[in-house]
Amino acid sequence: MGADPKRSAGKLRKVLRVAAIIGGVVGVGIQFIPVKNIGSNPSARYKIDAPPEVEAVLRRACFDCHSNETAWPFYARLAPGSWLMVRDVNKGRGRMNMSEWGDTDEDERTTDKENSWDQIEEGKMPPWFYLPLHPGARLSDGDKALLKSWMLAGKGKAAKVPPASLPVSP
Repeated sequence: MGADPKRSAGKLRKVLRVAAIIGGVVGVGIQFIPVKNIGSNPSARYKIDAPPEVEAVLRRACFDCHSNETAWPFYARLAPGSWLMVRDVNKGRGRMNMSEWGDTDEDERTTDKENSWDQIEEGKMPPWFYLPLHPGARLSDGDKALLKSWMLAGKGKAAKVPPASLPVSP
């Protein structure tokens, strides 16, 4: 003889109801765990020395994690997402913070730009998990070419202009 299907369904509903209640209590409870620096940005700013079109791409795809100009969306205040956002922003600023480039020398900025290009070229930046909620940060081939020419300017790695497109002297 098998188990009574009605009785099994009733038990399952009861277990699911208890799980939902526990999940709701935990979900509300974690909202009271404070997260330092959510919604605020340090005051340091540095005007990026880049053409306007490069700066526009940087602001759209990089500044939320790699500057002191993070745009904190409403969901940045909801745990556990808030914990992840603060961790990612702190990690990004720790690796490279364009807002603090005024405190560094040109060699360090050049190294930062070269390392950034390597990350972009390898598909590591912007990270895959950032893109679903920030689709505007996705880099097109044109964005990548623009960033490459700026990030690698003068280093011999920048995209070469094909000879056919250079003006011919008489």
